[in-house]
Amino acid sequence: MGKIVASENVSLDGVVEDPAGDEGFRLGGWVGKIKDRPELAKLTLDEAVGANALLLGRRSYRWFAARWPSRSGELADRINTLPKYVVSSTLDDPAWNNSSVLKGDVVDEVSKLKQELSGEIVIWASFQLVRTLMEHDLVDALRLKIYPVVLGAGERLFGETSDKKPMHLVDTRSVDGEVVFLTYERAQTF
Repeated sequence: MGKIVASENVSLDGVVEDPAGDEGFRLGGWVGKIKDRPELAKLTLDEAVGANALLLGRRSYRWFAARWPSRSGELADRINTLPKYVVSSTLDDPAWNNSSVLKGDVVDEVSKLKQELSGEIVIWASFQLVRTLMEHDLVDALRLKIYPVVLGAGERLFGETSDKKPMHLVDTRSVDGEVVFLTYERAQTF
């Protein structure tokens, strides 16, 4: 059985919107250049190497697909060869290699995917997808890279849920001296 892992860049106040700064959000670009942060770059590579597949929403898929196929290097090679599953009701023919579209009910499709695949199925970005899967207890782990900035506005990782979603902290560390990397797993009891 697969394990859904949501991996997100998050500001201190929970914002996940436009971390790279190229989506037009007035406060975007708050993560800086990952290439200038060697520990973060290694963390990203290690996560990609450990993943068995990527799971993305349509907007995140388009963002990644517009950038990664033309890149080279170890990280690009890994991302470009990983199986990618896109949750979308409008995307029909994904051009990025090893990409498949999951149509239909999101919860049903992702539940099937978890049954069919083994290993980690990593979600990068795609906060709306993460919210939906959290609501239905389909996220098994959260990996949060917390950046030392308060934005005061923007889309936050979590929205309202119908009930508590208890998580258990399993790892914490400092990355590049200022980013805190937290790993949580879904708790069975609260």
